[in-house]
Amino acid sequence: MKFYVIGDVTVDHLYHLSRLPEPGEEVAPTRATMQPGGAGGTISVTLARLGHTVTLAARVGDDPFAEYALASVRESGVSQAAIQQDPELLTSTITVMQTPDGQRAMISHGAANRQLDPAKLKKKDIEGADALIVSAYSLTEGPQREYALKAIEMAQKAKKPVPVFIDLGTGAVNKVGGELIANVTGADYLTLNQQELLALTGTNSISTALAKLGAAGARRVVVKVGRMGSIVWTPTETELVDAIKPEGQVVDSTGAGDTFTAAFAHAVLTGQPLPQAARIANAAGGLAATRVGAQARSITPADLEAALAR
Repeated sequence: MKFYVIGDVTVDHLYHLSRLPEPGEEVAPTRATMQPGGAGGTISVTLARLGHTVTLAARVGDDPFAEYALASVRESGVSQAAIQQDPELLTSTITVMQTPDGQRAMISHGAANRQLDPAKLKKKDIEGADALIVSAYSLTEGPQREYALKAIEMAQKAKKPVPVFIDLGTGAVNKVGGELIANVTGADYLTLNQQELLALTGTNSISTALAKLGAAGARRVVVKVGRMGSIVWTPTETELVDAIKPEGQVVDSTGAGDTFTAAFAHAVLTGQPLPQAARIANAAGGLAATRVGAQARSITPADLEAALAR
């Protein structure tokens, strides 16, 4: 299958802490590392490792971080034909601080990613794909937003419509809020976590939030609910799909949601019904969390088969 992915590539600075620092306080991490990341990069790498042909549209700076941000993208064979280089802005970086009990704080900067030039988008690339996956960070601001909206329109108006998957992100929802609803409910598949769902809809219950998305035109929504697994919703049914505990210790949730989205798209396009696609995605997200770094755990079809068998 051919996927076209629009999203960020970043360098992630990961700090594992016993607790988050108070204002003005200095704390020492129990573990610190630097890893390639970004929703676009992680989704692309996961799909490529699952055997698909993937093109990633992103933008990096003319700096040493660019090589590092794209390291896994190159190693996994993702096409860089739609990667752009910004002559002035830096490659995006994200600082992630997380604690063993799941608390998390982040510092992120869109930098070069937000300047993705829509004039360089090629209609034939969208129409030639079997699916388009868009990270909602791409819909927040700047030329990247125009690029993403243009690609979605091309996919929907193609002679043979290209399925559109949109994955929300906490930073995107925090920045744009409910205004994103108009841009994401037209997708064939929408994936997001529980906190993003409630923040996006301005509600305090999952059922109310899903009803609001349905009223806005959403067709298929998958809600990631952490250790409970995920919820698959359509206008006619709602189903909780249990989580699958991975083999190995969970050490880092960075990128697990992006891995979930990639595996879900992989399963849908290989003919799986929605609940089974969510189950496969649950397994992939769990496996991703057993290594430090968004793209550190290479997940293959054999890995998913083994996880599902357990």
